[in-house]
This record gives sequence, C-alpha cells and structure tokens, in this order.
Amino acid sequence: MKIAIVGTRGIPNNYGGFEQLAQYLSLGLKTKGHEVYVYNSHKHPYQEDMWEGIHIIHKYDPEKRIGTVGQFVYDLKCILNTRKHGFDIILNLGYTSSSVWMRLFPEKALVITNMDGLEWKRSKYSRKVQAFLRFAEALAVKRSDRLVADSRAIQTYLRKKYNKESEFIAYGADVFSNPEQSVLEGFKVAPYSYNMLIARMEPENNIEMILDGMSESSTHFPFFVVGNTENKFGRYLLEKYKADKRIVFTGPIYEMRQVNNLRYFSNLYFHGHSVGGTNPSLLEAMGCNCLVAAHDNEFNKGVLDSDAFYFGNKTDITRLLDSKTLTEEKRKAFTSHNIEKIRNSYSWARIAEQYEQLMLKG
Repeated sequence: MKIAIVGTRGIPNNYGGFEQLAQYLSLGLKTKGHEVYVYNSHKHPYQEDMWEGIHIIHKYDPEKRIGTVGQFVYDLKCILNTRKHGFDIILNLGYTSSSVWMRLFPEKALVITNMDGLEWKRSKYSRKVQAFLRFAEALAVKRSDRLVADSRAIQTYLRKKYNKESEFIAYGADVFSNPEQSVLEGFKVAPYSYNMLIARMEPENNIEMILDGMSESSTHFPFFVVGNTENKFGRYLLEKYKADKRIVFTGPIYEMRQVNNLRYFSNLYFHGHSVGGTNPSLLEAMGCNCLVAAHDNEFNKGVLDSDAFYFGNKTDITRLLDSKTLTEEKRKAFTSHNIEKIRNSYSWARIAEQYEQLMLKG
C-alpha cells in the first residue's frame, strides 16, 4: 500500500507524542513492505527527502511567524498535496487544525483519523476555542472513513457521543534495558533518592497539585520537574516554588540517555496528566521501570490498572511522599507488571501490526 501520514511536525521526532508515533509507525509499516510518506514542516531540522527508507514531503509551516493560524495553513498545504500522489491510505494524526480541510482529501484514499484526547477539555483554552474544538471533533468524526481511539475511554466516548465505532490502538514504547548510574552524577543524586515528573507546563497536568503536596511533605528527597517553563504557567510555577530548594526545575531535557536514566533510577515518578488518551510519556516511564504515582482518572487507570499509586489532591501526594510503606516488594511487583504490559500490549511492533490490520480492512 501507498500510505501518507499527516498531522505532525514531522520525523525524526524532536517534538512530541504524535511525532513519536509517526516515526515508529512509519518504520514499522515500511518494514512490512509498504511505501510510506510522512509530511514534515519546512522548519523541521531534518531537510532530506528520505529518512530510513521513508519518503519525506516538506510543506510550508508559518506557525512561528503568524502563530496558531499557521497550523491551519500547514495542514491545508499538506492535505492539498495528498491529492497529487495516489495514496491508498491517509493516516491523519489529530483533528484540531485539519478537520476544516478534510473534505479536500482525495476521494479514493481511505482516511483514518487518530482522534487523540478530548482536546476541548484542556483548561488552557478559552471558551471560544473549546467550542471550536468541539466543532472540529465532530467534523473529524464525520469526514473520516475510520477512527482510531488511543484509549478505551476515548472509544467509549466516541460511541456514546457520535454513535460511531472506532478501533482501539494505543501508543507504543520500548523497554529501557541499559541503565547507566553514572548519568546521575550530573544531577548530584544517588539512585532512588529523588522523585520526579516530566510534563508540559499546563494546568491540566496537575503539576501545581503535585508540587503543593511535595511542599507540605517532610521528605528530604529533591524533586525534579523536567519540562520547558518558558510559558505563562511555567513562569508562575517557578515563582511559586522558588523558596523550596528541594524542588528543582531542570528545564527540558532532550537527550534520551539522560531522560531514561533519570526515570529508571527515580524513587517515585509522578504522572499528573488528566486530559487525553494513552499518554506516551506514561508508557515511556513504565518502560523505564518507574514506580508510578498517577492522577486518578480513567485514562491513567486504563493503562496502569492496579500497578500504581493514585492521587486526587495534594494531601494524597503528601501522604505518599511521607509514607514508610513503599516496600521493595511492592516496587518490584508494580514495575514488573508494567514492564510486561509494555512488552505485550504497547510494543511498537504490536502497534504497527494493529494499524496495518485496520488499513487492510479496506
């Protein structure tokens, strides 16, 4: 099959979850003998027309120059270009800025849309933007031939809201198996003597709740907050917690060797995400043998089940950090079960197989 992947900033990934999915999925589909094309922003650092046997199509992306409207321009240019290549399958990752143009996809191509999370629930958006996102969601459901839900909760939502069936296919992750304790020297910590989180600085990721609970605890362990703080909410967090020297804002860390080792040797890994489906960073933490404390919601429970600690408020965080019951037996049980989930349910090979099967349904 001749397959196009649209809706991301491009590959190789240097941005986020959909880009990670596009990278691993395109490689998996190519290995299965398919001809795969991925659309890249013209601003992407990788400027060649081929990457690991994947065709790269570069399209003009003015987002940095004109703001969010630029996403709509980029998606339009990508979608119009799909009409020139005779694709059998077009995989559309997300709908936020593409749904208004989806009627322009070539009629003969099978259009599959990964619906991502419930974008309109994100608190960073104004009511007008949330209303538009609800409209965009409905358009994407209507104009797609197939829908992919990355969590059972999203699948149920699409069925109840739109009476539309979808295929449950999660994100993937790898099992991290080469820990290097020497990486910790740069952070001046010993194994299992610090706690951490990795997230975008957005309110719905419950970073403030986690850090409030941390501030009120008696733990002496440092708490690493990994992520870019150069937005309004990030600057607010920096100011609010500047007096607590245990809380260390590292900024973003892009070197995966450092990130994976930080995860692997952490005492507790906090995952506060509350909007969306199967979160890539959660799967990566599970694959890094992390003992996870997650926000109590249906998305996280759908992945972790009973193999994690859960919190719903800052008191839960404080109680967990001050607890003397984090036994080695419980750590081994939780982490080993989560590693098996990655191997059996969330491996990239399995994800590629599931997407191929959906595409072959015709």
